[in-house]
Amino acid sequence: MSNQRTHYVTTTDGVTIGGTVHGEGPPLVFLQGIIGDGDLDWHAVQTHLNDRFTCHLPSLRGRGLSADHADLSFGRLVEDVLTYVDSIGEPTGLVGWSGGGGMALLAAAQSDAVNGVAPVEPGMMYLLDEQELGALGGAVAATGKLAAEGRLPEAARAFAGWPFTDDEIGLAEDAGYFEAAGRYVPNLLSFIQQNDPTEGDAAVLGSISAPVLVLVGSDTNPIFTTSARHVADHVPNGRVQEIRGAGHAAPLTHPAALAEALTELFVSVQQPA
Repeated sequence: MSNQRTHYVTTTDGVTIGGTVHGEGPPLVFLQGIIGDGDLDWHAVQTHLNDRFTCHLPSLRGRGLSADHADLSFGRLVEDVLTYVDSIGEPTGLVGWSGGGGMALLAAAQSDAVNGVAPVEPGMMYLLDEQELGALGGAVAATGKLAAEGRLPEAARAFAGWPFTDDEIGLAEDAGYFEAAGRYVPNLLSFIQQNDPTEGDAAVLGSISAPVLVLVGSDTNPIFTTSARHVADHVPNGRVQEIRGAGHAAPLTHPAALAEALTELFVSVQQPA
């Protein structure tokens, strides 16, 4: 039984960050990707976990239960994560999808309250080559054009065309994911405008003391496979686990398999040393 409720925190610059909360047990905080919100991205996964974990699904600024603000810089959003984690008041696991995976890693590098990290398909964009940057730029341009025409669900779908497989696009569209996420396209474009995808510092990964399990789909875009290996190679206690048959949209298409892997990690970190 979900036993859904809500949790709110106020950041150092006065923004309210809110998330739905489900279940009972040790806390896990789930960080969304950059297209949807906490509930859209993680609802299917948390239904498999809320019988043994308290699952927090906060949303980025301007999405879900969170108030909007012009500052969507990556560092600022990581500060929001740290404020949320600190408010829980006990050791907490962090799970993040795509861009949220990067946020989870940076937050873990700065917080002793994080007892385990599971980035799902983290995109370390500073590893992109020229061709991959061009493909990403094309997706962003198409997204902006459709948004300017007021076609927001189509704009969300256009951006997803870069990381998602064709099958994932179809499944997400049939599930109403792009229709629901379309209202966030202005926030998505603002986030992209404020953040340089080529910036990054692999040295930060070396300061993460918590165990790290990087989850990656067997059928994903090569940049996410490269990113997963890069993270595992640079954190002190990291490994990669493949989700068979999944692409980048694993939280939407393979929630049970993800939940199984997450359970294994976060049950293990709670065991006495």
